[in-house]
Amino acid sequence: MSNLFSNGVEPGEKMSVVTKALNLLQYFSTSRPEIGLSEFRRLAGHDKATTYRYLQALEKAGFIEKIPTNRSYRIGPAVLHLAQMRELTVPRREGAQAALKALAEATGETAHISVLSGTDLHSLSSCESDKHSTRAIIDVNILPLHATASGICALAFGPADLTGFALNSLVEFTDKTAVTEEALMAEIERCRDCGFGQSDRGFEDDICGISAPLFDQTGAFAGSVAVASVASRLTGDAERTIKAQLMAASRDVTRNWGGTIPDGIERVWANARTES
Repeated sequence: MSNLFSNGVEPGEKMSVVTKALNLLQYFSTSRPEIGLSEFRRLAGHDKATTYRYLQALEKAGFIEKIPTNRSYRIGPAVLHLAQMRELTVPRREGAQAALKALAEATGETAHISVLSGTDLHSLSSCESDKHSTRAIIDVNILPLHATASGICALAFGPADLTGFALNSLVEFTDKTAVTEEALMAEIERCRDCGFGQSDRGFEDDICGISAPLFDQTGAFAGSVAVASVASRLTGDAERTIKAQLMAASRDVTRNWGGTIPDGIERVWANARTES
């Protein structure tokens, strides 16, 4: 990626430039599989020359490719190769699929798994129930930490430095998004107290989320398993069912990833069952 660096860029600035270029990849999704230069510029907030330079570098490395018919860009073969290598060497998706399907069937809602990498919580896989015609669709690559149930779970049980990062990125998605330090810290403490992350329409107006943490062989927080429900369907009985099924899914996926649920979380789950 040497062409990412223009003359005069100091060595200490290179990582920042590479990060900004690679961050353009996050704007691709199933609803936005092709993106043109002007849209990339708008989404990323860069000037046209800088955006084009980043796109050229990504294209040369095979991370994106230009579509000849409309000159927009789509995901390139290098990303597919890296995704395959990741799953072969760190089989996260395979170890979660059965539990994810069972979770969706048992709750009648959309189940999804996310994995933590650095300060980003990446959507790994989702499974929609066919029980309802109206359902939650997981169509975002990186989940906001402060506005989703999965993100709250990461803040509660993940690395300590995540909270500082989240507090500097308090984007308001709905009128229920936690956009103050006080509100976010309250959500985190609530998650630690009960063992579940929850978002009451904090990311989308009509979607509620409940999540449970996942751990790997290192004993560290690795990601979240969550259920996204249409808000009007989240009754008290539905919430109890979802939480019971999330506990089972969290244990299954964590075991498949070589980890165990920490005793402290098992205790708060046991207390929650007793209280309900």
